[in-house]
Amino acid sequence: MEYKGYLALKFLNFDEAASREQRRLQLLELEKMKLTTYESSKLYKERVKKYHDKKLLKKDFQPGQPVLLFNSRLKLFHGKLKSKWSGPFTIKKVRPYGAVELCDPQSKDPERTWVVNGQSLKQYYGRAMERLNNVLYFKLE
Repeated sequence: MEYKGYLALKFLNFDEAASREQRRLQLLELEKMKLTTYESSKLYKERVKKYHDKKLLKKDFQPGQPVLLFNSRLKLFHGKLKSKWSGPFTIKKVRPYGAVELCDPQSKDPERTWVVNGQSLKQYYGRAMERLNNVLYFKLE
């Protein structure tokens, strides 16, 4: 039984035209699979981009407007009572491509400004807010 399979394999190897044609068909099939993979990956990326772009909200900010800033680096305390939004801050200048220049109205230096992404801001509708400062002392041993 094995001997017949070996003869068939040997026969294919000796027939150059048949083995060349078989190899060409295998390469074409492999190329077709590669192209369909690229196409499906491209379609998936387009759908994910459309979904994420739909989730982004168009925010229109004006200079002088009070806003709250999302504090993404607040990882020290995990708790329900700790707010992730800090502020209110005042918009000094709106830059192109969603960048916003903020200033702190309660700061001692009114010229101190910084630039943040407009997606991390939300409009502040409340009244004046009293700020609380937390001081943490760590004992180093």
